[in-house]
Amino acid sequence: MNLLIVDSMTWTITVLGWFIVFVALVFLIGVFLTVPKILSWGTRRALRKKNRMAKKEVIVDDELVITGETNAAIAMALHLFFNEQHDEESNVITIKEVKKRYSPWSSKVYSFNNVNFPR
Repeated sequence: MNLLIVDSMTWTITVLGWFIVFVALVFLIGVFLTVPKILSWGTRRALRKKNRMAKKEVIVDDELVITGETNAAIAMALHLFFNEQHDEESNVITIKEVKKRYSPWSSKVYSFNNVNFPR
């Protein structure tokens, strides 16, 4: 295959496609690195505000770190809470037979080609 045969529009579309993919990947990396920082900032701010209202001593930033075990316990509690909201199902499946009328449109006899072959 000769690459000189490919016209300039093809190269433009190819380069533009690769550029869009890489820009999207860089954007997603930025989102994935920024979201945890924003969440921890909001948590720290809420805990500090709560602490000021209780008029206790200021909490050190090291104590504000929420561990993975704590996150897992919160997620499990939320999962159990939201799953209890649903109605109880009987778990019985009933299958009703539907009577279908005969239709020549679905007959296999009419789907074959009626060609007269010499015998």
